[in-house]
Amino acid sequence: MAKAKSSLSILFLFHVLFFTAHLEPSNSQPSTATNADFIKSSCGATRYPTLCVQCLSGYAATVQQDFRLLARAALQVSLDRANAACSYVGRLSQYHGIKPRESQAVQDCVQIVGHSVSQLSQSIDELGQMEGQGAAGTAFDWHMSNLQTWVSGALTDESTCLDGFARSDMDGSVKNSVRGQVVELTQVVSNALGLVNSYGSKHRRAKGQP
Repeated sequence: MAKAKSSLSILFLFHVLFFTAHLEPSNSQPSTATNADFIKSSCGATRYPTLCVQCLSGYAATVQQDFRLLARAALQVSLDRANAACSYVGRLSQYHGIKPRESQAVQDCVQIVGHSVSQLSQSIDELGQMEGQGAAGTAFDWHMSNLQTWVSGALTDESTCLDGFARSDMDGSVKNSVRGQVVELTQVVSNALGLVNSYGSKHRRAKGQP
């Protein structure tokens, strides 16, 4: 069991290092102070503003001061993290010493987070269909409603993942490793949903909608 816990700790450390590098935007340009301030100000309206800034500050030059592009970046970060979490959690079932009930909970969690990956992918596609829609109205509201549904569904999936570890006899390294992944993923997706909602509200106000 000690060997299994040691292996889990090593894997978790490797994942943290990999994840930090994976989130760095490719071909990024130096961001101006104004663009960075826009990211910080926008993140201030999310539930986890510090995490929001950490995840999105590297995209300041690309996003500039565009709320739609900011929502797009937040969704992409969420998708990347969901994919990484799904892969990481899936590898936990391969370690010696894992209990059968833990293994089943891990497999269930992989399926649930995999569904979250699908919903986040659909949300990005939905947002892409809103590009260039200058006029607010039925079409924009329809796409926005779909987008909010996909992201909210992903958020629910991630919370459900931990239900399989609710029993006290499931406490241990496996549960802690899964929780570490899923809790932060839930926070990232929650921030993305907040930025999506902000984009919708600001777009409607700009077009004279309530």
